[in-house]
Amino acid sequence: MKNLKEGFESICIRDVDNDNFHAHLPPIYATSTFAYKDLDRAIAYFKGENQDYMYSRLGNPSNQAVADKIAKLEAFGISDENGEPIQAYGQLFASGMGAIAAATVGLLKSGDKIITQGNLYGTTNELFTSLLLDYGIETIIFNLKDLEHLENTILNDETIQMIYIETPANPTLQSFDLEAIAIIAQNMGIKTVVDNTFATPYLQQPLKYGIDLVVHSSTKYLNGHGTGISGVVIGKDNSLVNGKVKNIQKMFGACASPFEAYLLNNGLKTLALRMDKHCENAEKLAYFLKNHELVNHVNYLGDIDHLDHLLAKDQMKKYGGMLSFEIKGGFENSIQFLRNIQFCTVTASLGTPDTLVSHPASMSHAKMDKMQRLEYGISDGLIRVSVGLENIEDIVADFEQALEKLNV
Repeated sequence: MKNLKEGFESICIRDVDNDNFHAHLPPIYATSTFAYKDLDRAIAYFKGENQDYMYSRLGNPSNQAVADKIAKLEAFGISDENGEPIQAYGQLFASGMGAIAAATVGLLKSGDKIITQGNLYGTTNELFTSLLLDYGIETIIFNLKDLEHLENTILNDETIQMIYIETPANPTLQSFDLEAIAIIAQNMGIKTVVDNTFATPYLQQPLKYGIDLVVHSSTKYLNGHGTGISGVVIGKDNSLVNGKVKNIQKMFGACASPFEAYLLNNGLKTLALRMDKHCENAEKLAYFLKNHELVNHVNYLGDIDHLDHLLAKDQMKKYGGMLSFEIKGGFENSIQFLRNIQFCTVTASLGTPDTLVSHPASMSHAKMDKMQRLEYGISDGLIRVSVGLENIEDIVADFEQALEKLNV
């Protein structure tokens, strides 16, 4: 009999039967506590001697099943040095920021430093540059393209204990060489964390390149429908994911609800199909914008003129459903462009079936230091687009009429 090997799409769709009634879809374990008829098992649980469930803040089968599925997707097709498939572990959080906070606070201590890029998601940047300072953790904003300088900087500062990477970056789509950065980090004995929200494991798998932890705002493409908020941390090292990271989740109470896990699982079932269409529509919209007289430039990784096109081609399966572009006329015209939008949706999120349009300078990155924002390409006229699944002609027509109404 031929050995069966699950494909990526099959992992997305199929669920583990983890209840007693063989439900077709995983049940929602909407319970705060789990009762024990066997007192000895309960006592053993609190001693850490079994993996049972006791209290949903400490673990819930609805949540764990989805976290395990995402871990399988991040590890899909990756082999270790012996040619054996790797195993990854996951924990589900109440939000992407909960996951990011746990992945950083869980691995760092007072006196440590993080090196990261200057074009991060706005709230991640705020966490790193303000809140973590209160915990004695300093952030160094760095050009992660300069690998030689990166290596020398870490070599000369033993307090640097983590490199945090967002690739593709929000909202400029700048990409970073995961394999090269991971090698530097491994040689220096420090940890790496990658935010893979924009790409998803369907398009990019950081674990393949030696990254320690992968985080997602699973609110976005993994859920895919804008129906719930959640985050996830994935890694190959069980002691990190189910030890240090889970310990932060437990003490901070950052666990997802079982209902959010249910919504996330439903979204995962169509991840591959959705991402293919997001990518297809993004390419067509990017082509339209690149050739429009009112657009200064377009940030889209599928464009051969993008500085990171070849890198993205090498470490991503496709170029993703995200793009950004700069409108002539700066802040005023970018705001007017949003006012002119009729068909698409103006909001700060991403990854839903409908096309979402936002203005980072006044929305997601409004609290970022302006000089840092401008230095890393987040200009006053930049528009970010999460290209949806609608008919591409409708999307293009809306952008066309919104641009035509501008006074430039």
